[in-house]
Amino acid sequence: MNASGRIAWADRRLWAFVLGVAAVTVGVVLHLPMFWMGRSMGFRMAGMPMDAGMIAGMWTIIAGVGLAAYGLLPPNLSRHVADARTIVVAAPEDAHLSWAHWRLMLVLVVALVIDIMKPASLGFTIPGMVDEYGLSRQTVSLVPFFALIGTVVGSFVWGVIADVCGRKATILLSAVMFVGTSICGAMPSLAWNIGMCFMMGAAAGGMLPVTYALLAEMMPSRHRGWSLVLVGGLGAVGGYAAASLMAAWLVPVFGWRILWLANLPSGLLLVLLGTFIPESAKFLMARGRDEEARRVMANFGAAVRKVAPPAPAPAAQSQASALVGRAFAGKLAALSLVAVCWGLVNFGLLLWLPVELVARGYSMKVSSELLAASALIAVPTVFLAAWLYSAWSTKRAVLLSIAVTLFGLAGVLWLATTTGASPVLPVALLIVGSNGIIAMVLPYAAESFPLRIRGRATGWIAACSKLGGVFAQALSIFAIIPTLGVSAAMIAVPTALSLLLVARFGRETRGRDLRHLDTDSRV
Repeated sequence: MNASGRIAWADRRLWAFVLGVAAVTVGVVLHLPMFWMGRSMGFRMAGMPMDAGMIAGMWTIIAGVGLAAYGLLPPNLSRHVADARTIVVAAPEDAHLSWAHWRLMLVLVVALVIDIMKPASLGFTIPGMVDEYGLSRQTVSLVPFFALIGTVVGSFVWGVIADVCGRKATILLSAVMFVGTSICGAMPSLAWNIGMCFMMGAAAGGMLPVTYALLAEMMPSRHRGWSLVLVGGLGAVGGYAAASLMAAWLVPVFGWRILWLANLPSGLLLVLLGTFIPESAKFLMARGRDEEARRVMANFGAAVRKVAPPAPAPAAQSQASALVGRAFAGKLAALSLVAVCWGLVNFGLLLWLPVELVARGYSMKVSSELLAASALIAVPTVFLAAWLYSAWSTKRAVLLSIAVTLFGLAGVLWLATTTGASPVLPVALLIVGSNGIIAMVLPYAAESFPLRIRGRATGWIAACSKLGGVFAQALSIFAIIPTLGVSAAMIAVPTALSLLLVARFGRETRGRDLRHLDTDSRV
């Protein structure tokens, strides 16, 4: 096909994406009249029948997502995936950070804030659901339960899509689904809320691992570590802060449903921000867009060319090489177990802790202060983790966070068996350790696997971080919440095992050239 033919084809794809986004937006807007009809009842919609506009809006959203996906997929996909194996991106190992790098980091922080504030809003919607639907908290817990299952599914599925279709395309498609799933706020029944929140979780679950994969491929090696940790950490902290502020400002006026409907403007903002997110140079060259790939990488101080893969890493860099066989499985198992343990701490123990403390005779003031302290500790922990990960050692920084979490679990166990003990130090250790884990485990995963499986491997580990939350919510649904001591002991065992596995199978990635991970085809 000639150059003009390729341009015409690209134009058709672009218009398909634009029309798909427009259709999804129209579909969401068709749900708003019924939401507004409930304003005299505090925006309560329970029991209202769906009108023709809502039904038409659902079909429009489905068609729009399909059209947008078509616009993002490359033609002759199988050929392009095969061609990508011969493409090498020469990273600027000693390049200085340019405005392009800083802009990419800023855009990805905003993208992660938008992504994370959706699942973070779950806790703020539960009281409103309990009141509106007249159900028990155990029944309404089905909503966060299925939303977290959606994030588990989405984390892995989006990782696979990112490896096949490109990083930028995956982020944009996730944003379009974000817009569509905002109709969760207009669903009149709990069943519809559960179904739509599952889809929302699936859309949100893949943003984090894809972001890490893209950033790992675009940053110079000597700046890669701290930028990965800082972007992910600030995105997480900002997402929870944004959810809290929206709940404080909007819920008293518009009710709990507004937290889901806010996906419409925030998702569209994410689509617009996509114009500032570059696609992987390997993927662009696989699509025959060589000149565009060179322009993108030139902005980041890198060269791109079609050559044979680089020679295997020398002995001095063998620790950064891709692992195979039992060692590869051990590395994946180690990071997966770390992620599961973080989910158990974050979505289980830390959520149950305030109630347990009150039951043990501590005042509500103490419990509230602990929650406030967790928010205050989160921000400096992100910067500390970024510094340790970049300036000291990636592997040792991850091990340190796991060890601190273990000390926190031991402290909670001591707290459960001691009368009148202060909960401040154990909880502080638990918060610092768990924040350090989630800030570093996904960047470490993105730096530990070859490019062709980086998205799905990081996505799988991100999915594992939600599995602990799924288990904790399942216990809440069945009203089976273990005591404080039992919870700490149960979580401590796999956490200690994850420490040993990372020590055995983890590899130092600080300052290493990620291309050496691609030299071993057996991975």
